[in-house]
Amino acid sequence: MSNTDNLLHIDIDSTISLRHITLEDANDIFHTIDSQREYLERWLPFVPFTQTVNDSIAFVKSTLNVPPNQAELLFTIRYNNEFIGLIGFKDTDRANRKTEIGYWLSEAMQGRGIVTKSVKALVCYAFDELDINRVQIKCAVGNTPSKRIPQRLGFVLEGIERDGELLANGQFTDLEVYSLTGSDYGEEWQKNEK
Repeated sequence: MSNTDNLLHIDIDSTISLRHITLEDANDIFHTIDSQREYLERWLPFVPFTQTVNDSIAFVKSTLNVPPNQAELLFTIRYNNEFIGLIGFKDTDRANRKTEIGYWLSEAMQGRGIVTKSVKALVCYAFDELDINRVQIKCAVGNTPSKRIPQRLGFVLEGIERDGELLANGQFTDLEVYSLTGSDYGEEWQKNEK
């Protein structure tokens, strides 16, 4: 983990790294979304609203132009330094020391354990550096690849948030809510590769 030029960079392994998002990432974000619309919009409600690179520029600016005490850490996921997706914290409640992790990954990079390793790194960062006590992940009930990630990492399924997200097709989907708390997190969890 390094913090060069005030940009957080987390090396996961020799091929995977997380880099704090910058405005220069907007082109990669847009072109990845634009080239994989059918695949990504099944579970990501923002895809239809990302019509030009300017939409991605506006998104990145909205994440960067936030007061530091309200800012959420958002990272590009890189494989051999190439952009392949996004991961970060959202809806952080600092008073109650809880946060949520959200992520998406390019279709061609699925099934390699990249997001599982990236989530694990962010969980460690949340507990060790941000003094968080609860991390949650929400996954659409039908999104099996996404929900396997918290399951592999020992998160607890708490229940179903009914009609929790409006998808691009105009339909609401139920969300499975998974959590990991400070009492779950420890040396054994950190060693666990599941």
